[in-house]
Amino acid sequence: MTDFVREGRLFRVTGFHPSHRQLTLASEATLVDRTTTRIEVWIGHVELMFLKPHYRNGLHIRRATEAEFGVLSERHGIQAQDAAYTWMLEPDGDSFVVGGNPSWREAEYALMGERESLYDGPWPPDFPAESGNVY
Repeated sequence: MTDFVREGRLFRVTGFHPSHRQLTLASEATLVDRTTTRIEVWIGHVELMFLKPHYRNGLHIRRATEAEFGVLSERHGIQAQDAAYTWMLEPDGDSFVVGGNPSWREAEYALMGERESLYDGPWPPDFPAESGNVY
């Protein structure tokens, strides 16, 4: 999968662990947007990030274009070798992360039972779930 696209869902930043340089974002199942799955996105080896606490219209995670990276590099002093590791989080937004390849997991919320996160516990779980990486 080249991009991760989940439009029309509310995502929020659910954690950043500075000692491990790990960022997590999640979208809960809600009646408002008529969804039944939980989606989690994990990005490791984070060097730099510019985030919003909420993404009300979903996420579109993709590698920054050459032009976008040029602006970000100039503005934030990002080194040229980090171009391949600069991820935009919105189609037209300013949010970005410089880090490892993002991964994602999605499962029916009702099937998760006591499990609070799809990244906790064994993978794959004993219930139907999907996962992938952004390249």
